[in-house]
Amino acid sequence: MSEVSGDQYRVMIVDDHEVVRRGIVAVIDADARLSVVAEASTVGEAKRRLPAVHPDILVTDLQLPDGTGIDVMNAARQENENQTMLVLTSFNDDAAIRESRAAGASGLLLKSVRSNEIISTIIKVANGETAWPAGGTSEDEFDFSAVERRIVEYIGDGLANREIADQLGVAEKTVKNRITGILHKMGLQRRTQVAAWVVSRRRADWK
Repeated sequence: MSEVSGDQYRVMIVDDHEVVRRGIVAVIDADARLSVVAEASTVGEAKRRLPAVHPDILVTDLQLPDGTGIDVMNAARQENENQTMLVLTSFNDDAAIRESRAAGASGLLLKSVRSNEIISTIIKVANGETAWPAGGTSEDEFDFSAVERRIVEYIGDGLANREIADQLGVAEKTVKNRITGILHKMGLQRRTQVAAWVVSRRRADWK
């Protein structure tokens, strides 16, 4: 979790729909526990502002004119590997949840929710909890074997393939093949996405 600045959590909002963004800003600023310190409407704008404001919570839309919220979250993680992030979207689907978790988000917020739900969700992730819609993709749905679960955990611990092979007592090539299978099951493309996913799940105490 990011540290609280003063008596409020500092929030940055990224959304290209000005009416939606301004509405959410008004809701957040009306709560004494939260303060919007920056807004952005594009990936490029978000990347420029992130280093200057260091928000406690980043709230980003998935669909942006010059990229995606995943791009924004990746940039935020480069600035602060412990950045707390919340995805803002109109669509509650497994693909959005999976991609958001892989990028290290702590939850997903639907644009259609009530004002009090916006506040409660932001406060929830700010306090180190997760906030995923009911019925979304869970780790059990990936159907990991016991060995795959261990490999996923080792990836989250930052171990290289050779180190994982040593831990498991197998050849490095075997580990590479296992990771290929894990990526396929998760619908991901890169090892770093698995690592980010593990960070997200550990916030929910998944072991």
